[in-house]
Amino acid sequence: MVVATQSLEELCINSIRFLAVDAINKSNSGHPGLPMGAAPMGFVLWDKFMRYNPKNPQWFNRDRFVLSAGHGSMLQYALLYLMGYDSVSIEDIKQFRQWGAKTPGHPENFETPGVEVTTGPLGQGIANGVGLALAEAHLAATYNKPDATIVDHYTYVILGDGCNMEGISGEAASIAGHWGLGKLIALYDDNHISIDGSTDVAFTEDVSKRFESYGWHVLHVKDGNTDLAAIAKAIEEAKAVTDKPTMIKVTTTIGYGSPNKADTAGVHGAALGAEETALTRESLGWSYGPFEVPDDVLKHTRKAVERGASYEAEWNQAFAQYKAKYAAEAAEFERLLSGKLPDGWDQVLPTYTPEDKALPTRKHSENCLNKLAAVLPELIGGSADLTHSNLTEIKSSGDFQKGHYENRNIHFGVREHAMGAICNGMALHKSGLIPYGATFLIFTDYMRAAIRLSALSEAGSIWVMTHDSIGQGEDGPTHQPIETIASLRAIPNLTVIRPADGTETSGAYKVAIENSKANKPSLLAFTRQNVPNLAGASIEGVSKGAYVLVDSQGTPDLILIGTGSEVSLCVAAAEKLTAEGKKVRVVSMPSWDLFEAQTADYKESVLPKAVTKRLSVEAACSFGWHKYVGTEGDTVSIDTFGASAPGGTCMEKFGFTVDNVLAKAKALLG
Repeated sequence: MVVATQSLEELCINSIRFLAVDAINKSNSGHPGLPMGAAPMGFVLWDKFMRYNPKNPQWFNRDRFVLSAGHGSMLQYALLYLMGYDSVSIEDIKQFRQWGAKTPGHPENFETPGVEVTTGPLGQGIANGVGLALAEAHLAATYNKPDATIVDHYTYVILGDGCNMEGISGEAASIAGHWGLGKLIALYDDNHISIDGSTDVAFTEDVSKRFESYGWHVLHVKDGNTDLAAIAKAIEEAKAVTDKPTMIKVTTTIGYGSPNKADTAGVHGAALGAEETALTRESLGWSYGPFEVPDDVLKHTRKAVERGASYEAEWNQAFAQYKAKYAAEAAEFERLLSGKLPDGWDQVLPTYTPEDKALPTRKHSENCLNKLAAVLPELIGGSADLTHSNLTEIKSSGDFQKGHYENRNIHFGVREHAMGAICNGMALHKSGLIPYGATFLIFTDYMRAAIRLSALSEAGSIWVMTHDSIGQGEDGPTHQPIETIASLRAIPNLTVIRPADGTETSGAYKVAIENSKANKPSLLAFTRQNVPNLAGASIEGVSKGAYVLVDSQGTPDLILIGTGSEVSLCVAAAEKLTAEGKKVRVVSMPSWDLFEAQTADYKESVLPKAVTKRLSVEAACSFGWHKYVGTEGDTVSIDTFGASAPGGTCMEKFGFTVDNVLAKAKALLG
């Protein structure tokens, strides 16, 4: 057979290529070009360098791999199959992109063991990789000892031209270079083709010089199609550079081996088809049938199973020795890996009475973060250049910087989008870290893709958002979120909480910390302005999403529903209405989705269907509130942009006053 003249390495690489070609042909959907061109670098990396255990994809000290160019997912699925992962069988590959398959169109960590992060939107993966490398660096600095190393692994990323065009990759690469994350190695599939054709229609910058300016070590493999030795040499050199991340530009031909479609946009995102596949088989000397892998290939690639078992056994032995010498540190490390919280951790969360000083909930947030940091060493995070506005500094720790990776305060700079994806990477490192990222609520628009992906990929990130309404004042409508909170509530699997006072802020953090350990993100929205502490505010009530804060004698005539700083307006209005003989209930509703998760009986007990006179009060748009106020209810809301004025003036001019709540309530009551 013609194929017999190929070396074993060529057989392995062509197996990757044709598993991708055949799977995409069968589904008539997918992106064959990248797997065909990047197969050599993928094979060299997985066969010669990466440390992993196919039979235990969650082994802690494995190297992490991220396919940032996630449209080329068949590259990763082929590698998982060839290397012996149980999560991807040949039948799974045949079901590529089909309902219920372990081989979805883009890699999904929650779907396929062996996939570390969910990559789809370009650039997210390289930014996730920065988070994975950050987690490794922090844990190594925290737990390794001069005579005992238990954290020691690399993060490898394959990214493409599209990733490098997206702004998030620049943000992430910039901060990674600043931090000097030496165990982050990115292989850039430099194939010069995107959907619109040759990249020179829109992308002519010198990527290598850009990464050099970021502080990266940069290498170039000129022939990524056939020069396996050069690829291996570049990775070896990258590993030898420990004080900065490395970008290896690997020049390849997209769709390598296809006589008519290679090096064209036509092979980027469409199946080759039967005729071109036959020509490609002939071109590459591949006489095997669809989904057929030579026995010699599997015999070679499945050696990864034995290697992986050996790697893990060696690490287990090293950890046992570590545990014997450093029992306290080992116990803490094991707790982190288990995902468990220490006993009584939530007892540090404070509660307040109306006699306590009125403060912004962002200040209560700062208090909670610092109380929690004292009992949760896994809590780590920071702000996008707003530390002293978001109030997110852990005062007992220094700054995470090059040479000081043990510290827990992260300065992300003005890089909201990268911050989001980096936090997701830390969460998906699966080492028990609880990452938080902070900015003004309005700037979630700059990081929405990362927030959405935290919910989709089950990353336990905590989003700390301050300046949550027009009450933030003078910066004006560009900085005043109106529709933001409603749009965030629309994201599935994201818990959005807008607490009313200090006690509810503690409740919000209790939910967020528990969510993080359950691989679920939370977004907490805090005020800039002072809010009073409310009688009856409850940590437990926050966990229910909504609860009765003030009740009437007997069935209420009216229910006032508030969130955040506006709950106090509801309480004050209720007092006046009660004095006039009205029966009024006040419901604090910090979280819609937590409320929706309650039983029907509980929801009825808070918002009985028989009480149809309802008024919601929230300094945001009315969108979505009619679900709770019904056709006979009303809202105090703002469906226009805000204005530049002191926060109190804005609140007054837009109707967030006790008098306006009273007027609307009385109109409902007739």
